[in-house]
Amino acid sequence: MRSLLLFLLTTLAFADAPKVGPPAGTLLIHGGGSLNRETIAEFIRLAGGKDAPIIIIPTADSNDDWGAQYIEKGFLTRSGCTHVTVLHTRDRAVADSPQFVETLTKARGVWLDGGRQWRLADAYLGTRVVAELHALLARGGVIGGSSAGATIQGSYMVRGAPEGNHVMMAKGHEEGFGFLKNTAIDQHVIARGRLEDLLGVLVAHPHLLGIGIDEGTAILVSGDRAKVIGASKIAVYDRAYTAGADGKRYFLLSPGETLDLATRRKAE
Repeated sequence: MRSLLLFLLTTLAFADAPKVGPPAGTLLIHGGGSLNRETIAEFIRLAGGKDAPIIIIPTADSNDDWGAQYIEKGFLTRSGCTHVTVLHTRDRAVADSPQFVETLTKARGVWLDGGRQWRLADAYLGTRVVAELHALLARGGVIGGSSAGATIQGSYMVRGAPEGNHVMMAKGHEEGFGFLKNTAIDQHVIARGRLEDLLGVLVAHPHLLGIGIDEGTAILVSGDRAKVIGASKIAVYDRAYTAGADGKRYFLLSPGETLDLATRRKAE
């Protein structure tokens, strides 16, 4: 009887587990451009407030000088955060060392800055950094990121070619950090005329959920719910989606609306 009860409880827990989003913690995935006050305030709140330990990872940028001036001018410090540190390396051996990730083990929030997502993948995939980011979510923390810091949060990394961000699918540069399973995330989609670009990715990889996020806009992901916040819209792509009256094979969600990541449809 005890074994049967344990089996039933385990089965129920598995059934309730998110299919796409993280089982614990929150993701803030921003499409690039300006961060508005609502988005910044939400990230700080989810991290535990202005005195919470927060880490910025700026590795998507080509720069390597991330001293005190960078922290002082950053949006977190300007918003009143008092415990902000930078974590950066391009050396995978360093990224895989216990000493390098020590601050990550104590962090409540991590922000992934913009630039080119392949730099994040090249530096950190398969290292302790990514393992500790997943651990941060597991203990209820928040991971946010904008532009490149948004795309890297999916399992499939689009625009990962070092030679240019016009290449949607670059062999050898297609793996993201996987905070969202079976998902490809694009950014700047309306501002830069990219609304059609994810369609080709889904032809090649029909199992993927595609999410395109415009500038000044973000999704807040908790479990399998992704709420839209900000100024513009997100686009949702699914090979099973029947084109609407306008003939488009994606649909748009506005601020305040929520996407069910498991069903790939607007949550009612």
